[in-house]
Amino acid sequence: MVSRVIPVEEFDLVIFGGTGDLARRKILPGLFRRFLSNQMPAGSRIIGAARTDMDSDGYRQMIREAIAEFGGDESKDKECIEKFVAQLHYIPVDAKGTGGWEELHDLIRFEVVNAFYFSVAPSLFGDLAERLHSFKIADDDSRVVVEKPFGRDLETAKALNATLAEHFDESQIYRIDHYLGKETVQNLMAVRFGNMLFEPLWNNHYVDHIQITVAETVGVGGRGAYYDQSGAMRDMVQNHLMQLLCLIAMESPSMFDADAVRDEKLKVIRALQAVEPHHIVRGQYDANKDSPSYRDDAEDPRSHTESFVALRCEIANWRWAGVPFYLRTGKKLKARSSEIIVVFKDIGHSIFPGDEKRHRNILSIQLQPNEGMQLQVTIKEPGPGGMRLIDVPLDMTFAEALGPDAEDSTDAYERLIMDVIRGNQTLFMRGDEVEAAWAWTDPLIEGWKARGDVPKLYDQGSSGPEDALMLMHREGRRWHEIKE
Repeated sequence: MVSRVIPVEEFDLVIFGGTGDLARRKILPGLFRRFLSNQMPAGSRIIGAARTDMDSDGYRQMIREAIAEFGGDESKDKECIEKFVAQLHYIPVDAKGTGGWEELHDLIRFEVVNAFYFSVAPSLFGDLAERLHSFKIADDDSRVVVEKPFGRDLETAKALNATLAEHFDESQIYRIDHYLGKETVQNLMAVRFGNMLFEPLWNNHYVDHIQITVAETVGVGGRGAYYDQSGAMRDMVQNHLMQLLCLIAMESPSMFDADAVRDEKLKVIRALQAVEPHHIVRGQYDANKDSPSYRDDAEDPRSHTESFVALRCEIANWRWAGVPFYLRTGKKLKARSSEIIVVFKDIGHSIFPGDEKRHRNILSIQLQPNEGMQLQVTIKEPGPGGMRLIDVPLDMTFAEALGPDAEDSTDAYERLIMDVIRGNQTLFMRGDEVEAAWAWTDPLIEGWKARGDVPKLYDQGSSGPEDALMLMHREGRRWHEIKE
């Protein structure tokens, strides 16, 4: 199979926070893989910028070590690593002062695509944006990439958007959510809008309910102080799960265009109904003999921040009226898994006598760890003895179905950064989309604070609090099992 890759133009990419953990773990190793795939045109450059006092040679050595540690099998190709790091430069800059900015201006080439990656705390976005313009480094064609969190509530999100808007047009701003760069997430649109099989059934006449799960096995150790200021709702639901919900529920855009897609996503968020208190479950992982509790990791014995949240919500529009969407995410659960489960309704009438088991078609969309899709269908059990029905999966694991091409599945950061260079905003959140998501999320957080709700303890390695299971059981449904 020959993949069609849209070429990119020659570029200068400046990474502010270029010595930080994200740059070392994800951004630079990802760009190295794009270099190996011939998606970095000759002459393109990556410029690290940070407070650390070092020269370009020191930076190249740092990135050699980062690729060796985080680059996977590709890190063994020493010759290619040397060719890649030859395209790296480094300039120490003071985000709040004047140091390094004149040097950065002199290094940047204005005849190629310019992109500026803000891999720093949001509190520095305004300082960086102001200096990029006051030192005439950025212009109307420049692109700026900003990392989440996009605020911690509606008020701060609006302030952050206003800060960026002082210096950049919305068409220049790329709010990066790595979940949207996953191959299977993008396949949601291909499955829905590219197959006559599914789209006619994608509504409240045929769908019973939809589940979205993002489960992690890790805790918050090492970043407990940060996480305790956000919690699962702010850290995961407001952005990652919200984006998955939008893609699975949105109407067909008029075309595969950035604003057309984001217009439809925005409509979904604005149609979300308020969530009743009894439809929200929050949890904290408890200690066991081998591992500390959430409160130990957060270093706050009285913390009421959730490491797990599950909720039931509905979308008030013609397509989805009456269909519940169940969302859950948590840490220290039994397995690492991200999946979307579409459960179709029962058949209207069974013609098979003696068959008392409920048979349902279920579409499972696996985002990680093994990307793929599985459709559960009902067939006759092989062998004599009458018409006995069983449920079997039609499985399409990408690595098995697509062979070597699947092994070249691009990391989410790689794909998104290349989309920035191409000027394609389809997989990036728009400012009004971010604000709408916070407008829905804030009342949930304010509500449980006002009620004094305390997260339920749950065992590490479990599926979360018992109350989360009851969220579905009391409606005659059950969560799709998180598989180890």
